Amino acid sequence: MRYKTVKKNLLTIAALALTMSAYGQKFDIYSIDETVDPESEQQSTVTTKTAIDTVNTADKYTKVVLYDDHTWQYIELERPNISDEDFQDAWEQEHIHAYADVTLASLPNEVELLLTDSLHGWACPVVGQVNSGWKFRRHREHKGTDVHLVTGDTIRAAFDGKVRVVREVADAGGYGNLIVIRHPNGLETYYAHLSKHLVTENELVKAGEVIGLGGSTGRSTGPHLHFECRYMGKPFDAERIFDFPNGQLRDTLFVLKKHYFNIYSHYGQSDKESSASTSHIVHVIKHGDTLGALARKYHTTVASLCRLNRISATKTLRLGQRIIVR
Repeated sequence: MRYKTVKKNLLTIAALALTMSAYGQKFDIYSIDETVDPESEQQSTVTTKTAIDTVNTADKYTKVVLYDDHTWQYIELERPNISDEDFQDAWEQEHIHAYADVTLASLPNEVELLLTDSLHGWACPVVGQVNSGWKFRRHREHKGTDVHLVTGDTIRAAFDGKVRVVREVADAGGYGNLIVIRHPNGLETYYAHLSKHLVTENELVKAGEVIGLGGSTGRSTGPHLHFECRYMGKPFDAERIFDFPNGQLRDTLFVLKKHYFNIYSHYGQSDKESSASTSHIVHVIKHGDTLGALARKYHTTVASLCRLNRISATKTLRLGQRIIVR
């Protein structure tokens, strides 16, 4: 006796060439056609449909996919696991920097910041070599990290958050085109010198979402991203959080210590060295100053001055330059 195979609920999945790019990930759209073959000798015919376009909706995490058979369907993208209620404290948009009334003395000696977990992702804003880090530069504090890029490179949100500030060149001073994002753990991240903004103020963003394009606007000598990390308005070395050349997050839990806010406290120091940096004595270079003269004046050595300032003994000192002497 011969048995005939009955094919029921035959599912065919046609992978479409169309994909939607969002937040650094690609979401493939699939078409599913279900055909039931009644118990007969006729072979089932399988039809597929092809997506021909996508349409944005008022909700950026919801797209409409149009098919060639005149049908459509909603596609839901993954949303950030945050809400507007997470951002009520000191929500300042008139000024670039928030928490103006928070003093350094009022902050705890250390605070634990959870950077990522199963509900909250992360992304390196841009992967590249660091051109200039957290330090004194040209007689002023450089409170961020400059990462090399090519104009037009995509800039991504470091963590889930809400856009607090979007500024054009004319309104952001040396920052050029600027975006500031507030994150639920109290951090804020700054993205400066952009060639284009791709988000608006008060918009919720997901870690890895493309928020702008890199450039060289504002006080800039070439294309790069000036990236800052601030807690309660106070900046610290962003390289404590990100390894920019390798595009890596240094740890899931970041212990932020009060002495990290000092311009002389930078990534790579031991905790003892970082803590000691808060009590540094700084000398501003004047006419006639040399490393040897400074060593004698402050009862130290040229070698010690070089080590503290990460310079060589033949370094030319500039008027107005700040030198750590102890």
